[in-house]
Amino acid sequence: MDRSSIISQVQKQEAFVLSKQGLVSKSSLKKPRSKSLFKALFCCLGTRNGGQTGCTADHVPQTEKNGTIAKSDLLQCLPYHFYQFPGASLLPELNQQDVGKICAVIDLDETLVHSSFKPISNADFIVPVEIEGTTHQVYVLKRPYVDEFLQRMGELFECVLFTASLAKYADPVTDLLDKCGVFRARLFRESCVFHQGCYVKDLSRLGRDLKKTIILDNSPASYIFHPENAVPVQSWFDDTSDTELLSLIPIFEELSETEDVYTSLDQLRTP
Repeated sequence: MDRSSIISQVQKQEAFVLSKQGLVSKSSLKKPRSKSLFKALFCCLGTRNGGQTGCTADHVPQTEKNGTIAKSDLLQCLPYHFYQFPGASLLPELNQQDVGKICAVIDLDETLVHSSFKPISNADFIVPVEIEGTTHQVYVLKRPYVDEFLQRMGELFECVLFTASLAKYADPVTDLLDKCGVFRARLFRESCVFHQGCYVKDLSRLGRDLKKTIILDNSPASYIFHPENAVPVQSWFDDTSDTELLSLIPIFEELSETEDVYTSLDQLRTP
């Protein structure tokens, strides 16, 4: 498979978590519509993923029309490697400025950015990544309104980047994306749990109260251990008219004031 397929191997067990096409509709920013937006996202993602057996090792990846491979399919094709973790929490102790805040775990690829080995004329970043002794250029597009979204999230939450991508790719991308230091911590693939062919973000290992922890991710497989903590988001590829992140701001503003995310998220899902 050629480089344009967005698969790169490093010692046969490394792959970027990259593109998964998702078209999103424009949503009103008025707070009364927050619940309907959330329910639409949750219902859409549930329908799209319903009926599938999920993360199986023999899953055959589907190539999208742009020649890339969806993130969920890419992860399913990786070899089985079970990581052993120490008993300590993944996150350090809370900073004084974040005491009392909810922890917002935020995904990177197809949630905040889209990356590709194929040259993109309007790329926001070009990040060199060394793979097996060869340096490759990764072209990165920022999702519309990602700067406004991160700025507001940083004001409301203890923000943590959690990606199943490799640090050698995700760390320099995050350096360029997060100029204001919104993310208090960054977690990469080695912090995931490999479960039934998927890299899962186990929120129970963060060292935070789960009643005050939220995860924003485009892949339901990433939060299968804690679906009740999830705010679904549509995958993003290159739609310049996308307003998903902007539309999510009022939802997170409401969630930031809750004492129990389970109750609040359940209310958002309820008609």
